[in-house]
Amino acid sequence: MWEVLTGRRDGRISRQSEALSNIPSPFFNFASLKQSFANKSLSLHDLVVLSGGHTIGVGHCNFFSNRLYNFSGKGDQDPSLNPTYASQLKAQCKTLLDNTTTVAMDPGSPLSFDSHYYMALNQNQGLFQSDAALLTNKESSKIVSKLLDQDGFFTEFGQSMKRMGAVQVLTGSNGEIRKKCNVIN
Repeated sequence: MWEVLTGRRDGRISRQSEALSNIPSPFFNFASLKQSFANKSLSLHDLVVLSGGHTIGVGHCNFFSNRLYNFSGKGDQDPSLNPTYASQLKAQCKTLLDNTTTVAMDPGSPLSFDSHYYMALNQNQGLFQSDAALLTNKESSKIVSKLLDQDGFFTEFGQSMKRMGAVQVLTGSNGEIRKKCNVIN
């Protein structure tokens, strides 16, 4: 749990294209991830911690199947992907273009918000290329190891969420403070 500041101004319209342009791609490599977070004044530490949100939820096959079937464009598998895990994924995602099948992002505890994501990551079971990228940098790999501690992960996640909540805050006459958070005034 973490404290969410109140009184924040929300926009009056939402556009899917704007949301997608502000979320790091599951295809990003480490440099692209780091730059994406830096563009929002978030640190490398925030990047690794907030990636832990992948401990819950699912991903569509077409966002990672290139790692199974065509990683370098030669019909190959991502060599950094755990072979047993890759076989399990191939059993669920049978083609490169499957955009309907979903797979748990955290193979060990897909319905629990916990630090298991980092254990899976250290076993080369990161679902997306952006997950696996966290192990390609010495500093981020050290952070992954520290976040195996569940209590530490919970504390760090709350702090990083607060920092993310302070990104590009609307001020002045921009946006509105909502009376009901899910409906414009």
